[in-house]
Amino acid sequence: QVQLVESGGGLVQPGGSLRLSCAASGSILSIKSMGWYRQAPGKQRELVAVIISGSTQYADSVKGRFTISRDNAKNTVYLQMNSLKPEDTAVYYCNADAYMTWTGGTTNFWGQGTQVTVSS
Repeated sequence: QVQLVESGGGLVQPGGSLRLSCAASGSILSIKSMGWYRQAPGKQRELVAVIISGSTQYADSVKGRFTISRDNAKNTVYLQMNSLKPEDTAVYYCNADAYMTWTGGTTNFWGQGTQVTVSS
């Protein structure tokens, strides 16, 4: 069974910073992509950032403030969040697209989420 375990969420004041981590474990041959999504109360889940094939993509709302990175040796993805705003408050979910067999395609996995609250 594959697991994605997130950590680093919490309560922070506006303008503060947090660093989220997500470690993948299980029977994985390799990871094609990893990313972060978030879901605020009453809203749909949205893409925050993704890293794939050495390239990164960000939602317009977080560009210049958030940075996604990977440690391939540890199958871990990070999200450095700076200059946090109240509108960043949400449950943040880790996502991975992984190769599980030599002959098959990729399989998608989700973490259970970690709460980020930005409030004064």
